Amino acid sequence: METDAPERRGHARRLARNTAFFSFATGLSRVLGLVREVVAARYFGVSGAMSAFTIAFQVPNLIRALVADSALQGAFVPVFTELIEKGERKEAFRVASSLFFLILLVLGALTALFTLFAEPIMSLFAPGFDDDPALRDLTVHLAQLMFPIVVLLALSGLVVGMLNSFDHFSVPALAPVAWNAVIIAALVGLVPVLPEDDEIYAYAIGILLGTVVQFLLPLPWLRGRGGHLSLRLDWRDPRVRRVLMLMLPVTIALGLINLSLLINSLFGTLVSEQAPAAIDKAFRIYQLPQGLFSISIATVLFPTLARFAARGAHDDLRRTMANGVRQICLLLIPSAVLMAVLAEPITRLVYQRGAFGGEATDLVSEALVWWSISLPFQGVSLLFSRTFFSLQRPWATTALAGLNLVVNAVLAAVLYGPFGIAGIVIGTVAGTVVMCVAQGLMLRSDLGGVEGRRTILAALAMVAASVPLAAASYGVWDGLDALLGDRFVAQAVAVLGAIAVGIAAYAAAVWALRIPEARQIGRLLSSRGGTG
Repeated sequence: METDAPERRGHARRLARNTAFFSFATGLSRVLGLVREVVAARYFGVSGAMSAFTIAFQVPNLIRALVADSALQGAFVPVFTELIEKGERKEAFRVASSLFFLILLVLGALTALFTLFAEPIMSLFAPGFDDDPALRDLTVHLAQLMFPIVVLLALSGLVVGMLNSFDHFSVPALAPVAWNAVIIAALVGLVPVLPEDDEIYAYAIGILLGTVVQFLLPLPWLRGRGGHLSLRLDWRDPRVRRVLMLMLPVTIALGLINLSLLINSLFGTLVSEQAPAAIDKAFRIYQLPQGLFSISIATVLFPTLARFAARGAHDDLRRTMANGVRQICLLLIPSAVLMAVLAEPITRLVYQRGAFGGEATDLVSEALVWWSISLPFQGVSLLFSRTFFSLQRPWATTALAGLNLVVNAVLAAVLYGPFGIAGIVIGTVAGTVVMCVAQGLMLRSDLGGVEGRRTILAALAMVAASVPLAAASYGVWDGLDALLGDRFVAQAVAVLGAIAVGIAAYAAAVWALRIPEARQIGRLLSSRGGTG
């Protein structure tokens, strides 16, 4: 036990450093993502063309979610990590090579099929556009242009999963930064030179070029890892089959979860031409704290959870997961409060310029208030999902994803008529809350507890600490807004000043309440060293 303690502390420091860097890189990517959305909003507002792009991007993005990111990595990382843990690196790379070329063949064929049948497929997701042939055709052509990103992102997800298994997070975390930078450059460079009716194609071209860069960037960092990707396709390999079998429930679960975004857009087309774009613009702001905190923590912890699961160390797995849940709550509860209290000024600061006017700000801020409620629940649900994946028991959470979708769809169908955009987002929020709570109950049974009482008490203390945050941030913004006026610089000072004062009030309250996770964050920020 004495020799284990220094090793555990060293591992904790590495996790802290990796989490800190990943949070920084992800935060930078999310900020650039917001810049991308600001540039797009300036050119296109929440116009019909922007709604067409939103839906056209969501369809390949849904397929991407099925086979890349959490779906592929959730199935692949535990198997790849287990082989690495056993010292079988060459075998691990053989499995990765077979998956690489299997993905290339299958998704290449799927891309060709979608290109042929894009018109009937897209009509399913934009029924409100059937009365506008120009808008319908634009949606189809944009989707055809962007669908190849499915292949590229799936291959990129495999490479990133390999690097993360080796505790290398820096370059994979920076690849999305390059993706956003390329898209911004395409918007700025192409919109002025394209015909007026075709300007939205600049966005789609940027997405495609940025995805190529995102795929190529991490590849050199696979060198020197004890193996390499080779021309190999052995789909009979039992470990390849194991990854594919693990992917099936993960794919279904994530497909159901991501389908909720398409459901939002589908009902949005029935509310108004602007609604799909307005819901999506609010979601982009929502993603900033989600990516900065919960995705960073879950991504960095995932290989560690997989290693504990491979060793059968369920006590360590439970302790690591529960602490990660509290860290996510510590960061996302105040983020949700800030997002709700300052929804209108944040939306106005981020988007309101050019084609994006005051009416659009009202629509987006309305959606943002409701999105904010789900922020902590979505973050915790993400870590719960990674825990199920690490245990190689993804079917356990798949049914809950179906429940999430049912709750979302039913409430959106009932509420979009009387409440418009708010009713649609409320459906998603309710589904997320139900899924998060149900996942926690299932893990409690599987792991013999999830430190639920300690986590609930900590979360209630964090909610209490958010009360002075809400009062201080809104009061400061209201005063500065009245004093400084509505110029961009004045708005920025008012919003950022309100956020800064609110965070200070929250930090003081958290410290006064002696919430242990706050001291962990302090140690994380003061930790030294680089990433793996």
